[in-house]
Amino acid sequence: MAARRVLLSVRKAAGDSGFWRRVESLLSRPRSRMAEVNVGKISRLTQQGDRVVVPGKVLGRGEINHSVTVAALSFSSAALDKLRSAGCKVMRLDEFAEVEQKGSGVKIIV
Repeated sequence: MAARRVLLSVRKAAGDSGFWRRVESLLSRPRSRMAEVNVGKISRLTQQGDRVVVPGKVLGRGEINHSVTVAALSFSSAALDKLRSAGCKVMRLDEFAEVEQKGSGVKIIV
């Protein structure tokens, strides 16, 4: 049910934004095809201060040593611990959609 609520809020935020329409299409996938992204991949693909959206779950494998803002559908407890200890800002997708309505400069990691 939480995924449906998040999808509805993203759909509302999408409006004319191609970024949020892309996130919406990724979230509409069947659960078996949902993105699962490890902390190490986020670390490799980002730099200090980047903003990232994961249309799925963030898992705890790997390390991160710089601060980024990560918004995702869900987080494992290990991922939350690693991201918070690195000084990252962690948000749910629906919260991020309210703050970042256009999505310009935000990376989608799948």
